Amino acid sequence: MTGEVIPLARVQREDFDLQGEVRRLSSETRGVGAIVTFSGLCRDEGGTLAALELEHYPGMAEAEMTRITKLAIKRFDLLGLTAIHRFGKIAAGENIVLVVAAAPHRQAAFDGANFVMDFLKTSAPFWKKEHRKDGPASEWITAKDADDTARDKWK
Repeated sequence: MTGEVIPLARVQREDFDLQGEVRRLSSETRGVGAIVTFSGLCRDEGGTLAALELEHYPGMAEAEMTRITKLAIKRFDLLGLTAIHRFGKIAAGENIVLVVAAAPHRQAAFDGANFVMDFLKTSAPFWKKEHRKDGPASEWITAKDADDTARDKWK
């Protein structure tokens, strides 16, 4: 690989354009043989969830996302990497997070995208509150042991 690969790590309120981000990364990157995308959506939880409200620690969230993406680039020899995480109130079915990993070969791209998601779920300072259609007032979501287990497989 020639030159330093600089990831794009962004936190934003507005939706993202998955195809546009893939086009941007593929047009700016040479030697790509594989691009893997992951787009995380707000689940409707069987029709009971109206929205998720995502909060973040401004500045710190972007810094942690950049740290994670730089680790992934180095570890998997990625040629390009984009990570976008939304905040604010997000309705069921809408986009929450996007990871686009570009590599010479597919396995590195898959592993890079998985690595980024496993660490975003556990290390980046984001908090989620569920807003149900009926029933109790909104509730904060607690961390899951399965997320820690997924992250720990990379150590």
